[in-house]
Amino acid sequence: MVTVAGQAKTETKAGKRKHFFHIAWQNRYLYAMSLPFVAWVFVFSYLPLWGWTMAFQKFRPGRGFFEQEWVGFEHFKTLFQDDMFYLVMRNTLAMSFMGLVAGFVVPILFAVLLNEVRHMFFKRFVQTVSYLPHFVSWVVVAGIVTKMLSTDNGAINDLLLWLGVISEPIQFMAKGEWFWGIVTASDVWKETGWNAIIYLAAIAGISPELYEAAKVDGASRLRQMWHITLPGIRSTIIILLIMSIGHLISIGFEKQFLLGNNLVVDYSNVLDLYALNYGLGMGRFSFGTAINIFNSVVSLMLLFAANGLFKKITKESIM
Repeated sequence: MVTVAGQAKTETKAGKRKHFFHIAWQNRYLYAMSLPFVAWVFVFSYLPLWGWTMAFQKFRPGRGFFEQEWVGFEHFKTLFQDDMFYLVMRNTLAMSFMGLVAGFVVPILFAVLLNEVRHMFFKRFVQTVSYLPHFVSWVVVAGIVTKMLSTDNGAINDLLLWLGVISEPIQFMAKGEWFWGIVTASDVWKETGWNAIIYLAAIAGISPELYEAAKVDGASRLRQMWHITLPGIRSTIIILLIMSIGHLISIGFEKQFLLGNNLVVDYSNVLDLYALNYGLGMGRFSFGTAINIFNSVVSLMLLFAANGLFKKITKESIM
């Protein structure tokens, strides 16, 4: 009896295996088309992980792998004992949370409101204009922001002076406590239109019959947005929120580097900029690698934590 059951189980496994290879053979051209992208991800995303070993060495360029001096977690201890590390973590987390709230909520509101525009020419014009800043480099954006906030014929200062709000120009770029807000506002202006694309696509997938039924029931446009549009894109919102939380401390350094100056360095220095200046810039390659490992590990932990939390509460997840 056991032999018959075991034979049936073996035949079932063989059948599943045969079915798998049959499906794989049917989709062989699709798999072949994906191979270059798989190779690209492996070469540029997974193969460089070998370089993480530098964080546990006293790395010296020109020496072979087995000629390096191994120091264990010494660089991580140095990192956590450095007062500058906690300063840059404060700046990184502050700008990350501000960017997460503003950079996540504003595109959703923009997409929902833009969807309510009935004049197609105006709607397409607004879409096109809102996308354009995304394709402008941060070098140009930083120049525009700096000029707009300048005390020498800057548009913001001129407007405030004309309205009588201030009596003399304000040095916006010299006030450290305003730096986080300037960076966040610049990022929102640059990326809102681009980030709204996926929400507009999700809204387009909502059945028009739902809106027609709501109109028959006498629902206003505000009610339709609240009870149909937002619930209709709920899955998209949650997935993108989880991914955004995963990148909470991986905010890059371009904005801070280009908009910052010596007067606001205590507010502009972030984790990636810290790794660049105190790691690569000073030839401390192992120390810089340790910083990046910390960044990656924390990002991974945040991603799994956010995914698990949303999976438990909303039954939505990306894994």
